[in-house]
Amino acid sequence: MNLPTPLFEGTLLRRYKRFFTDVELLDGTVVVAHTPNTGSMKQCAVPGSRVLVSTTDNPKRKLKYTLELIMVAGRWVDTHTQRTNRVVEEALRKNQIPSFVDFQVQPEYRFGESRIDFFLQKADEKVLIEVKNVTLCCRPETACFPDAVTTRGQKHLRELLGAKQQGYRAVIFFLVQRSEATEFSPADDIDPEYGRLLRHVVAEGVEVLAYKTIVTPEENRVGEPIPIVL
Repeated sequence: MNLPTPLFEGTLLRRYKRFFTDVELLDGTVVVAHTPNTGSMKQCAVPGSRVLVSTTDNPKRKLKYTLELIMVAGRWVDTHTQRTNRVVEEALRKNQIPSFVDFQVQPEYRFGESRIDFFLQKADEKVLIEVKNVTLCCRPETACFPDAVTTRGQKHLRELLGAKQQGYRAVIFFLVQRSEATEFSPADDIDPEYGRLLRHVVAEGVEVLAYKTIVTPEENRVGEPIPIVL
């Protein structure tokens, strides 16, 4: 999907209060940018990193600037988690993910006590997909999730297992924003319970996919799949 335009380059000075970053623009102006990411942003929210920010004229917004991309290890990384599902949705609707060609796509599907990111249907086949944004490499070329303990993520795994037991295809989909990654693995050192649960639900039939993104200052789109190492 296309990113907002124009984007302005700057340097990340600090991230604080979860949703705020101080950014120094190229002209030396320091601005406060909204950071749409609830995770730790480990390896990404590093002072001194190059960033790209967008602006808005929306009078209802408290902050004019939004953090869009961060340069990590010489590559642009999209930490904007509110965009993650839209990137996957675009790929699903364009039949760019071979496992889900010609399915009807419904975002934000109510299931149990949660909203699962996508409900797909083709004939009698019903699929639930939960998407996770991956910005961490826990080892060189190994993308990992999560970057902080996630009880919400653990809950989603349990609900996917429940869906599988009710006859759905249930899929956990890791959207990997680190283009250097050649494989995906759970971040056991950060959240061992998530890793245990992921292995358990996969053993019980929940499917797991990991796809890298192709990120430029102009767009973010789904690229190639990478192997899962559990």
